[in-house]
This record gives sequence, structure tokens and C-alpha cells, in this order.
Amino acid sequence: MEKKMGEAVARVARKVNETVENRADSLDLADCKLMTFPIALYKVMRHVTEGIHLITLANNELKSVTSKFLTTFNQLRELNLEGNYIHRLPEEVQTLLHLRVINLSRNKFQHFPEQLTSLKALETINLEENEIVEVPVEKLASMEALQSVNLKSNPLSEEVRVIARPLIKFDLLISPAIAHV
Repeated sequence: MEKKMGEAVARVARKVNETVENRADSLDLADCKLMTFPIALYKVMRHVTEGIHLITLANNELKSVTSKFLTTFNQLRELNLEGNYIHRLPEEVQTLLHLRVINLSRNKFQHFPEQLTSLKALETINLEENEIVEVPVEKLASMEALQSVNLKSNPLSEEVRVIARPLIKFDLLISPAIAHV
């Protein structure tokens, strides 16, 4: 167990160093067993945060995203949080004015994160495999840049299924309704 944890820490350090040294525009910390975004990384990355446009934190053990994370990396264009245990987003997600793609699939959302509807640049929202029943269809319909919302494998209400199609101009991906016997 200790050896695996040490390997995970070393992997995070290596990936962060690569990003900082190369002044890369992305940070990939997928599959690193992270339970939180390491606080020490804010200091290590302070000179490159403005240039980071893509962060991948997929397949970790995150239960939340902090306000500090969102305000520090406010130049993000793409955020991949797939495969964690996140159930809500902080209000500060609204500071991600350049965000075009967010992947929140395979998490624990029971409610659609409505803060996303205020992001004018957002083109793609992936919430596949969550536990969402209700969706703010009217708010989504008013998002000019939105091109795709993936809500497959969510227990969507019949109302959402009926009213969504005529209101929206983007691709809405949903699973077929399950017939009640």
C-alpha cells in the first residue's frame, strides 16, 4: 500500500514538473489516486497557471473541486473531472469565462450543476452516468455557444425528455426511456 502511494506521489510530481519546465498548456493528473488537488501544487505552478488551458483529473478519488482550484486556473478552456466522486460544483465555476468543454461523467451529481449555464463560452457538457433527474432545459436553450450536452445513463424525468427536444438547438444525448411495467 505504501509503495503504491509513493508511486502515485512520484507520478504527480513528475507530471507537474513536466508541465512547469515545458511551460505546457495542459496538466494531466489522471489516474493519480488524488483525493484532493494537492495544495503544494499552487505554489509550484504559480508562474504557469495563466497558461494552463486543459486540466485532466479523471479517474481519481476527488469528492469536490475547491474554489481555490477554480480561481487559480481561471484561464481553463477544458476541464476533465470524469470518474470521480464529485456531487456539486462551487459557485466559483462561474469564473471560468473561457471554459469550452467540461467532462463530469461518471461522478455523483444528483442535480444538474446550474452554474454551468452562466458560462457563455461553454460548448460541451458531459454529465453521462450520474444520477440527474431534472435539467434546466430553458437555461441550457439560451446558451449561445452550447453544441452538445451528454446526459446518457441518467434517470431523467419524463418531463425533461418531452420538453427538451423542441426547445434546444444543440445535440442532447440521452439514453432511451425505460418502459415501466
